[in-house]
Amino acid sequence: MSRYHKEIFKRNVSDPTNKLGESSVCILGLGGLGSNIAVSLARSGIGRLVLVDFDRVEESNLNRQYYNLTHVGMKKTEAIVDVIRSINRDIVLKVIDKKIDRDNILEIVDKESIICEALDDAMTKSMVVGEILSNYGDKFVVAGSGMAGIGDANSIKTVKRFKNLYICGDDVSDFEEVDGMMAPRVNICAGHQANIILRLIMGLEG
Repeated sequence: MSRYHKEIFKRNVSDPTNKLGESSVCILGLGGLGSNIAVSLARSGIGRLVLVDFDRVEESNLNRQYYNLTHVGMKKTEAIVDVIRSINRDIVLKVIDKKIDRDNILEIVDKESIICEALDDAMTKSMVVGEILSNYGDKFVVAGSGMAGIGDANSIKTVKRFKNLYICGDDVSDFEEVDGMMAPRVNICAGHQANIILRLIMGLEG
């Protein structure tokens, strides 16, 4: 292990068997939730991330997504790699520049044991969770639901649904129904998702 690697992660929790470094997480969607989750996991010492999105960074994304003005116009997969590489140069990154649909979701997640759903379309979110849970019994899905507006931050929680599904959010404030998405609550929900993923990897959940 390099001095750089030791220094960057020395303030993290103890991981004597390198569970974090040997883990892999697939993140579906690199917007407000996914970009922040990806950065949190990279800072936490995750060994490999699979990053899935088809979109490009727009100026309207900058109020809540982990990008800056230099990334506007770039593919989100390219932009998030740029961000992560500026923090953690050792992490393995696989990018999939595709729009997720029913025809490709199982191929995308087939080799992954932890899938983070961070999409912004309600129908696609529901399809993704349903397809994964109905086709696999050994994969964990961590999904986001309800983080819009400027409501009570403490209403955002992590709840276990079924054997392999965790839902993070307030389960109420969908962005299509509440006026506006603000960075604080989006970041809080992303933090919940990243944290439960770390707990799954460390054997504290599941």
